[in-house]
Amino acid sequence: MKQILFFTLLVLLGHIFFTTTLAQSPAAAPKAPEKPAPATPAPATAPAKPLVPSLPQSPSSDSSSGQDIIKILRKAKSFNTLIRLLKTTQIINQINSQLVTTKNGGLTILAPDDGAFLQLKAGYFNSLGERQQKELIQFHVLPVYVSSSNFDSLSNPVLTLASDSPSGYHMNVTAYGNNVNISTGPVNATLTGIVYSDKTLAIYHVDKVLIPLDFSKPKALAPAPSTAKAPKADKDSSSEDGDQGESTKATSGANNLISLQGTMFVSLLVAAVTMFG
Repeated sequence: MKQILFFTLLVLLGHIFFTTTLAQSPAAAPKAPEKPAPATPAPATAPAKPLVPSLPQSPSSDSSSGQDIIKILRKAKSFNTLIRLLKTTQIINQINSQLVTTKNGGLTILAPDDGAFLQLKAGYFNSLGERQQKELIQFHVLPVYVSSSNFDSLSNPVLTLASDSPSGYHMNVTAYGNNVNISTGPVNATLTGIVYSDKTLAIYHVDKVLIPLDFSKPKALAPAPSTAKAPKADKDSSSEDGDQGESTKATSGANNLISLQGTMFVSLLVAAVTMFG
């Protein structure tokens, strides 16, 4: 009997254990790690649009010229007058020296072509003194590098190599649309194209010779020397001296007349005494 009860209890416990195990839900499978969403690439910044167009004959892609300004201008053609003046004034030496020593500043040359120089009055350049001839060429060089798309970032007035002070030998630059205009006072000019450009040197073609406003200012006339007037007291003194001289002369004449009359009277008296004595 005990064996039957023990066996029955054992079967019952096995049934309960088996039923409980089946009733349990299976363990959830681990989630796969989520893949990060692909990053959206930032839109590429469009390069700044040049304000000055390139010229067909621009040698900017020809590395053989380097920064030899004379060679660049010769290859670009139509700049023979500027080349000659750069040499005769020796400003080319100053420009080359600054290009060698500059690190970040660079230079910008505004180059008038031969036709621009022909617009000047005949003999205009030769009518200038040696110093003004140099200043005229220096006036076409900015002591900073300006790329073709950065003319609108310049602050007026723009200084040049000729500027000896913040108020002298400067120009105003206006950039809008695809135009860059330069005003010096006597001249309004336009940049018509890029002759050459790298990271430190830029040469642009300008359609007119830039004349500084300082050249047209009238020179101050030297004040005329004032005529010194004699003091009034001196005049009175001189007048008094003249009066005294005239008075002295009159007195001397009267005395001489009296002396002569006295001598004649004495002579007549002596003659009368002798005659009647």
